[in-house]
Amino acid sequence: MTSMNVSTPWGIRSAAAGAVVAAALILAGCAGGAPADPGAVSSTPTGSATTSPPSTPTPTPTAVYKPADASGPAQNVPVPVLPEVAKTETKEGAEAFAKYWFSVLSYSYETGDVDVFERIEPPSCPACQKVKEVVVNWNSEGRWLVGGKLTTPVADTTFDKDEAGNYKVAVQVHQEPLSYMRADGTIARTDPQMPDQGNLLVLAYKNGAWSVAELGSIVG
Repeated sequence: MTSMNVSTPWGIRSAAAGAVVAAALILAGCAGGAPADPGAVSSTPTGSATTSPPSTPTPTPTAVYKPADASGPAQNVPVPVLPEVAKTETKEGAEAFAKYWFSVLSYSYETGDVDVFERIEPPSCPACQKVKEVVVNWNSEGRWLVGGKLTTPVADTTFDKDEAGNYKVAVQVHQEPLSYMRADGTIARTDPQMPDQGNLLVLAYKNGAWSVAELGSIVG
């Protein structure tokens, strides 16, 4: 197994402080009238009944995703969904979970919502705390973030357990330039495009699910 040196805090640039849930409930009801009087006789002559053409259901409009820009924050950002393969203790499952983890972080950048991320962050992660602080603080008082979206071109693991029984997954992370917008629409600061970062997730698999035990950067 190729050795990887791990250093913390996390390798995504600290200048951007790291990185980056909606549900619809449809209630259906039916209304019924009182049953007709069994003794009532229809006054419509035989053969004169008419039928109405079937009505065409009105399609439900789909919310359209709109990334953040100078006019306002992102709208209708899709919530990342954990792939089925990411629930399995396999090489493919570990790599898929690592990519999912960064997609949740990216979601936090776009929306300012860190609830989903908090459920999958390592128990003790100073870099994660710094990310959340920036995301939450800047997405307040009418401010928002533009950019900073994370993508993971490569996630790879040898799928060999370490002494603690965990797996190491190397992840290439690309982050878009990040702009900090004031409430009046002016730019407070923009972090320039940086080279892709090599990150290392140490994953544990317990009770049929993956979790991040440690987070670091690949150096050397």
